[in-house]
Amino acid sequence: MADDFLERLASLPSFQHAVASPDGDRVALYYDTTGRNELHVLDVETGERRQISDGEVPRNARWHVDWSDDGDWVYFHDDEGGNEQNDIYRIGVRGDHEGEVEQLTDLEGQTALVDVADDGETLLLGSNRDGQMNLFTYDLPSGEVSKLTDYDRATASGGFSPGVDRLAYTTNESDDYNNQDVYVAAADGSDPRNLHIGEDGAEAGFADWGPDGDRLLVSDNTENFGRCGVYDLASDEVTWFGDLTAEESPVAFLPDGERFLALRTRNAAIVPLVYDIESGEGRELDVPDGVAAFSGARAPILDGERVLLNHTTSDSRSDLLAHDLGTGGTETLLAADYGEFDPDRFVGAEYFTFESHDGLDIGALLYDSGERPSPLVVNPHGGPRAADYKTFDMYTQFLLSRGYSVLKVNYRGSTGRGREFVERLYGDWGGGEQEDIAEAARQVTAEDWIDEDRVVVFGGSYGGYSAYWQMVQYPELYAAGIAWIGVTDLEDMFENTMPHFRTELMEKYLGTPEENPELYRERSPVTHVENLSAPLLMVHGVNDRRVPVSQARIFRDALEEAGYEEGEDADYEYVELGEEGHASSDIDQKIRMLRTLDDFLQRRLPQATTTPAE
Repeated sequence: MADDFLERLASLPSFQHAVASPDGDRVALYYDTTGRNELHVLDVETGERRQISDGEVPRNARWHVDWSDDGDWVYFHDDEGGNEQNDIYRIGVRGDHEGEVEQLTDLEGQTALVDVADDGETLLLGSNRDGQMNLFTYDLPSGEVSKLTDYDRATASGGFSPGVDRLAYTTNESDDYNNQDVYVAAADGSDPRNLHIGEDGAEAGFADWGPDGDRLLVSDNTENFGRCGVYDLASDEVTWFGDLTAEESPVAFLPDGERFLALRTRNAAIVPLVYDIESGEGRELDVPDGVAAFSGARAPILDGERVLLNHTTSDSRSDLLAHDLGTGGTETLLAADYGEFDPDRFVGAEYFTFESHDGLDIGALLYDSGERPSPLVVNPHGGPRAADYKTFDMYTQFLLSRGYSVLKVNYRGSTGRGREFVERLYGDWGGGEQEDIAEAARQVTAEDWIDEDRVVVFGGSYGGYSAYWQMVQYPELYAAGIAWIGVTDLEDMFENTMPHFRTELMEKYLGTPEENPELYRERSPVTHVENLSAPLLMVHGVNDRRVPVSQARIFRDALEEAGYEEGEDADYEYVELGEEGHASSDIDQKIRMLRTLDDFLQRRLPQATTTPAE
């Protein structure tokens, strides 16, 4: 029955990447109602949903989709076994071409669709074909690919003006490595002009072109909290919005050009809002409490005054909503599917803060399983430039069903707290943020309802790095650890990750191995492998190009050389996942990962729960 619960939970249908069509009458989205990810199109007026693809789109729905300018095609990304070395494809969604699939690009490395131009003929791509991530165009009639930018730093976000005569994008040419600027160039990439938004060392960003092509919607974190601005290209002046009391990020202009959409972050929640440009007033949308975000990046506009929203909470799955900006009413376009589950069975999070060892205010989410005494899973997030929010997470709910309470920590370096909080991790990767995680674990473990002898650390990506690090630097805290697609050797990571991760992650946070060899060595978990004193499970996808599988293999080999033994009853366990890269949303692959996690915990902490979920 318990294993049946695992499969039923992992098999609950999920939709991803919902995006409105150019006319706002349809929504394209990934949905796995058949047990496999497929492309569907939802009619906004009737609610009718049609499956378009039949196995042609990727199993893993990591990468977004977008519409052609005429609404006849949907563009998607596909790769080889989750390796993220994408090319761009399109599939017909109406008329004579419905269901027809065509591969458009065939480039080396990773290619991402950045924008679909209004001329119906041009795609803006980000690609590391030539090494670093830069911008390219793809001409639909001819199939020709042309390079637009050639920067040493990653250049992967941007968009064409409505007349397709200009291009806006972000990159960094400053001597300050943490800087980011917005540029405007001709559509072919010539004559680029740095708009010099904000101070040097801060990050400015491009979000959208105004409908008349005379303004840009931009962001900047010069004043610590991210803020939204409207840049007038004629006067080179920016009008800023918000009171700088919370992190805000721009999304898109509304079609009237008089308003724009934005998101506000506070206390691990995300709130959508609309700003009136003339008055400067911002209004939070009246949607249910939880985490609500505009769906479809720069195209969340439906018919009339309605916008497309994705809404979730820590104990409720994602609903797709249409919110009317005029009436304030909200309609559910696609409700979360709970199958045979009672939605009330899922557990919500309590948000709390604590003071770090050096006086910082650190936020965290705690999920109480109800077990007494309760074992605890400490689950640090990835990124590190990311955060845990009050959103539904299948892995968390599964652990809760097994009797584990779950702790998520928004350590220093996390988003949602401003530039200063993010930059505290620069130059200190593996330092203060790991103490934040450990301190959160100590404080929660001190509660009399937590079993301090059954505390586990489990994380993926940078969370996997944190799991390795916690196990070798704070071994007294944990009875076991699970490191999933985690970093173990920083120099090897620098040499073998994709170029834009090398510059925008490794160099930004650590410098280069040549500049800081001791930091790279000291902050690598493999350097401290001899400190491991509790069972460790290592899991890694063989096709991972963000964090190559060499990271897990290096740590495994170091354990063996240090005299540790591999096996179900030994010091560590090692699992490589075939046909998988940097995690997966595919149902079969989620089930495989949950079984691997569950099997390890049941053997290593057999008394985790007395009443397995049914």
